[in-house]
Amino acid sequence: MSDKDSNIRGSGKGSGGPSPFYPKGRQVDAEALLDIAKLLGDRPRRRDLLIEHLHLIQDQYGHLSARHLAALAEEMKLAMSEVYEVATFYAHFDVVLEDDTPPPELTVRVCDSLTCEMMGAQDLLAELEKKYKGKVRIMRAPCMGRCESAPVAEVGHRHVTNATVETVAKAADGGHTHPVIPEYKDFDAYVADGGYRLLKECLEAKRDVEDLVDIMSQSGLRGLGGAGFPTGQKWKIVRGYPGPRLMAVNADEGEPGTFKDRVYLEADPHRFLEGMLIAARVVEATDVYIYLRDEYPGLREVLSAEIAKIKAAGLNKVTKIHLRRGAGAYICGEESAMIESIEGKRGLPRHRPPYVAEVGVFGRPTLVQNVETLYWIRDIVEKGPEWFSSEGRNGRAGLRSFSVSGRVKKPGVKLAPAGITVRELIDEFCGGMADGHDFKGYLPGGASGGILPASMGDIPLDFGTLEEHGCFIGSAAVVVLSDKDSARDAALNLMRFFEDESCGQCTPCRVGTEKAAKLMANKEWDEALLRELGQAMTDASICGLGQAAFNPLKMVLAHFKGDLICK
Repeated sequence: MSDKDSNIRGSGKGSGGPSPFYPKGRQVDAEALLDIAKLLGDRPRRRDLLIEHLHLIQDQYGHLSARHLAALAEEMKLAMSEVYEVATFYAHFDVVLEDDTPPPELTVRVCDSLTCEMMGAQDLLAELEKKYKGKVRIMRAPCMGRCESAPVAEVGHRHVTNATVETVAKAADGGHTHPVIPEYKDFDAYVADGGYRLLKECLEAKRDVEDLVDIMSQSGLRGLGGAGFPTGQKWKIVRGYPGPRLMAVNADEGEPGTFKDRVYLEADPHRFLEGMLIAARVVEATDVYIYLRDEYPGLREVLSAEIAKIKAAGLNKVTKIHLRRGAGAYICGEESAMIESIEGKRGLPRHRPPYVAEVGVFGRPTLVQNVETLYWIRDIVEKGPEWFSSEGRNGRAGLRSFSVSGRVKKPGVKLAPAGITVRELIDEFCGGMADGHDFKGYLPGGASGGILPASMGDIPLDFGTLEEHGCFIGSAAVVVLSDKDSARDAALNLMRFFEDESCGQCTPCRVGTEKAAKLMANKEWDEALLRELGQAMTDASICGLGQAAFNPLKMVLAHFKGDLICK
């Protein structure tokens, strides 16, 4: 080999410094490349599968090392920067770059979102850190979607509900780290109960598509993930764009206080899956992507097994089903950010227009629906639209699934008439307030829906009824506060959540949530500065996270002045 060749391939010694041809960046380790090639096997190396492949590595090795990230980039023919920016964006990926020292073998995450904090999560965190002293990694984590049994911890991939130091230690020390698989109605039981008969009628053209659209419109069914857009109208809009069309299902139930989708999927997953395939048939979607949050590992196993049975029965011949795994990012509950994640990228919300109905997954017209919305489709079609629309109170129509947590005797998912008040919800569906607690206030729509005092507990809960009061129902996550709780502390908890979960794309949200959390942690609040900051976030943020982050703070300033007095 000539000196020139040596200089190109080597360090350039004797030539006055490194050669301009010397390869830059992190070099690929041959052994790591073999690891990745073996792990991926015959799986496609498509760009949109990057997050799925990162999960494979994380599951296999417990973390993402620099050498494996470089090897994955090489295997997928991507720039290292692309792989790195995605891996570091999501909270559930443990990226180790400096010295490739892996984290402790076991990680215990403790939810510190509002309901869990109310139920003692901070004390649980402190006690676990004292017990394990670095031998087990103890981490704070955002809402895990099990607020009805707070506080909640996750040992590996196993959730421990109503968690104590003893129950967490029993799981951790006993090696119980695999997810608990819920008891549910499987494919055979669902079919025996008349399941998939409606879908077969649709596939055999025995059901007119326009009739199905009309039924949804007459029922008044709306998007139950938070936005509340009329379902029938959305189907019409997507059908109006030229094909091929796609469909995406938002199962990234990350709003603190929300767990209704999880409850329905754990009990009767095929009712959702049939509704999904009917909706896909209506808009003629060639592919449907189910985006399931990573906090539901047991459900992922359930859906994987039951989707395989659907495929074996030939029920998805016209629509391919893809199950995609989130990686711990609240922002991916926003539909355009979810679509970015489905495409294997960071979950950054898109600027709109164009809207996802026109330019969605892979640039194609896309129908985006929430899990619960699809869950009701079979019942509405078989029982008639009036079955759904005839429900309601206080001039409202339909049914709502309220995820109720906090200071009530019987928390959980409550299927109640739209327009019910929170007082009625507590008294009729939740057994009243918990013993020793008096009703003080409530969050009608999760972290972003605001906080209202008990004196405003007779407002009908539905889309469009709360906006004039500065709140909204969103996904109907109702967190009940009592006289033992501080609205000020609740608002600070929520702002810290928004600070952690901001995607960082726009300055008003990225900087605003951080600054607001610091100001709110002060003994005395600078109300004028907080209002100015909050208004800037509301007016200038790209998506709903930053736009709604000010809501809880604004409501505390308006209705809970007594909680601002330092004691």
